[in-house]
Amino acid sequence: MPAPRRAYALALVAALAAASAWAQPAPAPEAASGWRAQSLVHAQRAMVAAAHPLAVRAGVDVLAQGGSAVDAAIAVQLVLGLVEPQSSGIGGGAFLVHWDRAARRVATYDGRETAPRAATPSQFLDAAGRPLPFAVAQVDARSVGTPGVVRMLEFAHREHGRLPWARLFAPAIALADEGFPLSPRLHALLARAGDALRKDPGAGPYFFAADGAPKAVGTRLRNPAYADTLRALATQGADALHAGPIAEAIVATVRGDAGNPGTLSLDDLAGYRAIKRPPVCGAYRGRSICGIGMPSSGTVTLLMALAMLEGHDLAAMGPGSADAAHLMAEAFRLAYADRARYMADADFVAVPVAGLLDRGYLARRARLVDRARSMGVPAPGRPPGCCADGPRAEGVHAEAAGTSHLSIVDARGNAVSMTTTIESAFGSHRMVGGFLLNNQLTDFSFVPAGADGAPAANRVEPGKRPRSSMTPVVVLDARGDLEAVLGSPGGSAIIAYVAKTIVGLVDWRLDVQQAIDLPNFGAQASATTELEHGTPAALADDLRRRGHRVALRDMTSGVHAIVRAPARSGYWAPRAPGGWLGAADPRREGTAAGP
Repeated sequence: MPAPRRAYALALVAALAAASAWAQPAPAPEAASGWRAQSLVHAQRAMVAAAHPLAVRAGVDVLAQGGSAVDAAIAVQLVLGLVEPQSSGIGGGAFLVHWDRAARRVATYDGRETAPRAATPSQFLDAAGRPLPFAVAQVDARSVGTPGVVRMLEFAHREHGRLPWARLFAPAIALADEGFPLSPRLHALLARAGDALRKDPGAGPYFFAADGAPKAVGTRLRNPAYADTLRALATQGADALHAGPIAEAIVATVRGDAGNPGTLSLDDLAGYRAIKRPPVCGAYRGRSICGIGMPSSGTVTLLMALAMLEGHDLAAMGPGSADAAHLMAEAFRLAYADRARYMADADFVAVPVAGLLDRGYLARRARLVDRARSMGVPAPGRPPGCCADGPRAEGVHAEAAGTSHLSIVDARGNAVSMTTTIESAFGSHRMVGGFLLNNQLTDFSFVPAGADGAPAANRVEPGKRPRSSMTPVVVLDARGDLEAVLGSPGGSAIIAYVAKTIVGLVDWRLDVQQAIDLPNFGAQASATTELEHGTPAALADDLRRRGHRVALRDMTSGVHAIVRAPARSGYWAPRAPGGWLGAADPRREGTAAGP
């Protein structure tokens, strides 16, 4: 580890004062700029935390003009689609959680992509009935779902916007016209991209030099096509993406693939609807954690894991302890096993959410955890109320991590937690109108049924929204006041990243930057326990002695979070003078700032 990062790691260990605190991990290849030591950012009135400084600046400028949290989220998303195109953009989807301080109400908005009307359950199987390799399915035109993020943002703006819609497009249009410097992380991901991106007539000349190498770090990228698309959206609203020339270009690109043409149609685009869904909330140590429900499995799975951990004194174990890592991994295993069996788009599948969150059921599941030994691969449970539509199969999935997260609090105390995605890095590797199209349909199960013929809950069906792990949440204190806003990218590991941060804040009483900086770890419905590269060998050895199959991996989270800073020394923010504290994940290029 280079000296500056080693010094930062040692400083953090000292600050945590944990008996067996972990050293900081080496940067993952995805985090091209390396481990970027971050500091807490304080702002008295409002805050933006997001994955790129230019996007944060756009959001802060909107807040300074009197804009709402939703207004700022729109400006941030439009800039992220330009400067961090590998992760999100107007060709993808998102989930948005909104806190209305005056009404003391949480609202959630679903902008998830939908499967085209001509999609089929077997579309990701080869001629022999075997699931396609993920890398093949990603760039198959059949992976492109109907994008939903702009329609969703328009919906949220109608309900919570304060500034004119068109004004929110100005920062991104200016940057697209004038250009922005290509970042180290974007450059590194371009270097790892396959030939499909280089050969795409829109993306190839934009991202790569004539010899096929990625353009150099710092190269000013201008995207006039994206600027033109944004001008159309600014004046015509989301309709400009769902009908007319832009929609026609999207469909022509998807259906014109000479090898495996996609099925996305003009009717699919015209018929897309964003949905306002009831929030899902649950308790953890006297707080309420609220997020969105199906088709995102994130909030329900998070609440299940935390409920199973609530009977353990994690505070006494301390951050980095083998006991805490073991218990959290086992709780994740149980929650993910139920996720794999039962969770999918609830408009198509009866998901027993109430049963999955039933405290008695979760107490029974928690009793399966042996403090001395890993359970290996758990079987799913049988939650109350399951399952009127018959037996389920888990399916075969390969959820990728081309995603971003933004957290915002405005001057009125309203907040947005929004996770946004085009699925894999660079989505389907197809660029139209200056933006990349998603490969979101690869979030469905590639195999539509189990060996016994039972259907997979998350199989492909026309109009269905693929299951997601995105977990944008807000945390409310015992009085019902906003306490924290957070979420992360990271594919199916998002749930563990958010859980780790919440445990760091609540149980270990870390400040929000320290909680984000804690090394990542987790487990899903398998015998493997994942530890982030850089984890000390002693911890890995301890877990192995407990029967864990340990794998060291790049776990490049992107947690962006804001917490309330109390006026006096105390919870989460000693000596903070009120207002808000923002933090960004050092594994990526984000930052936090206030107006």
